[in-house]
Amino acid sequence: MARKRLKEIKSPEEIPAFRSEAEEAEFWGTHGLGEPFLQRMGPVPEGELPPVRPRTRPVAIRFDEDLLRRLKVLARKKGKGYQTLLKEFVLERLYEEEKRERILR
Repeated sequence: MARKRLKEIKSPEEIPAFRSEAEEAEFWGTHGLGEPFLQRMGPVPEGELPPVRPRTRPVAIRFDEDLLRRLKVLARKKGKGYQTLLKEFVLERLYEEEKRERILR
């Protein structure tokens, strides 16, 4: 199966402002940075890259179809993936529970 050729971006002006992560993902699924763009950028100076994000570990959680559908609908409306939204929910609730149980300093 032949891979579809990406439309080449030659300058930063060709990259639109995105309204959501989904819109951005769709754009980058059909576009790529061309050689002229990459040559203009040059190397990134030492120390300017953001720190590496901590690695995550996959965890299996079972949801019924209705709950998963609702989660995906809400995530789509917020312009993010449903797993990202689920992690945000867990993190927020964990923080509240830790405060209530006086686990946090």
